[in-house]
Amino acid sequence: MKRIYGLVGYPLGHSFSRSFFQEKFAREGIDADYENFEMADLRGLRQLIADRPELCGLNVTIPYKTEVMALLDDLDPQAREIGAVNVIKIERRPQGGIWLTGYNSDIIGFTQSIAPLLDSRMQRALILGTGGASKAVYAGLKTLHIEPTFVSRQRRDGIITYDDLSPEVMASHRVIVNATPLGMYPHTDQCPHIPYTDLTPGHLCYDLIYNPEVTRFLAQAAQQGSLTKNGTEMLHRQALAAWDIWNR
Repeated sequence: MKRIYGLVGYPLGHSFSRSFFQEKFAREGIDADYENFEMADLRGLRQLIADRPELCGLNVTIPYKTEVMALLDDLDPQAREIGAVNVIKIERRPQGGIWLTGYNSDIIGFTQSIAPLLDSRMQRALILGTGGASKAVYAGLKTLHIEPTFVSRQRRDGIITYDDLSPEVMASHRVIVNATPLGMYPHTDQCPHIPYTDLTPGHLCYDLIYNPEVTRFLAQAAQQGSLTKNGTEMLHRQALAAWDIWNR
């Protein structure tokens, strides 16, 4: 029976995962396929897995990285601490049951891709957005000894708003990470509302978005001389980490 892996999310028009894994399978002679499972809600997830015995592992993307946790049987300690899951390992029990364990490979992809760009002046970071991916970014920055602060449209405990981004705040936070979907294809005219003129060549602006390669966020940061990077390498590294999780 050919192994099947897949991606759960909604919508999935933006996803690169299927082509990435299909190319990997063809290149390495792996007898497997990768499918997209676009689900308007998650209520049918466990039934889907039960009905498809060839399913061996799933990726999880927007908007379900937090919501999916309640449907799993176990969580890797790091995923539990982060509060988000983007990888599900599927184990099928001899008596016919399924056991689902959640992991987070986003933190691996993010930290491995941003670490070479950091310097000693980059001790504080702003994370734009508070969704599932932002939680892995927060945990990843902490492991890199950078103090992160969330930025959102509404002020909450420990979260500042875009109106709070004064010149002083921008100057003291040299790393800016866009963890929102603003600017993702097809809405390429959008971008987070930060004071771009306060960016400098001493800033690093990192966008988790990979389509388009250069978002408005990155383009405006580059105009100020800031170092920029998109989410392509993170995506590749987290995908390879997911493959390791499924097959260990």
